[in-house]
Amino acid sequence: MGGRTKRLARAAVILIALGIPAVAAADGPAARNVTVVASEYRFSPAKLSFKRGVAYRLHIENHGKEQHEFTAPEFFKTVTLRNPEALNADRTEAEIPPGTAKDLFFVPQQPGRYPLRCSDHDWAGMTGEITVK
Repeated sequence: MGGRTKRLARAAVILIALGIPAVAAADGPAARNVTVVASEYRFSPAKLSFKRGVAYRLHIENHGKEQHEFTAPEFFKTVTLRNPEALNADRTEAEIPPGTAKDLFFVPQQPGRYPLRCSDHDWAGMTGEITVK
């Protein structure tokens, strides 16, 4: 095990022992990568599934010509988010301008089903669902 890996492992053990989710290591090798592509007018995939207590890196790419939002306020209220600055001020959505991408690092804390939509294009069917098991 390399020095960095040992330090990350020790930090995760300490955080877990203190009852703190190991979100700090969410961009490390333990994080599960999930990619969503937004385009006119859909998410691909539109159904996302996460496991409670597991660190994720959600990479959202906008392949469209319009700005899209990854709007999931109920979901965002139930996760430990390492980079809250990636969301809007209300912490309800991530705004992704055309041709760009955004990463969200989080650990889901609450099982359930949560609606997903693009707040500007839900009328056109740009919706989905997030499930946490």
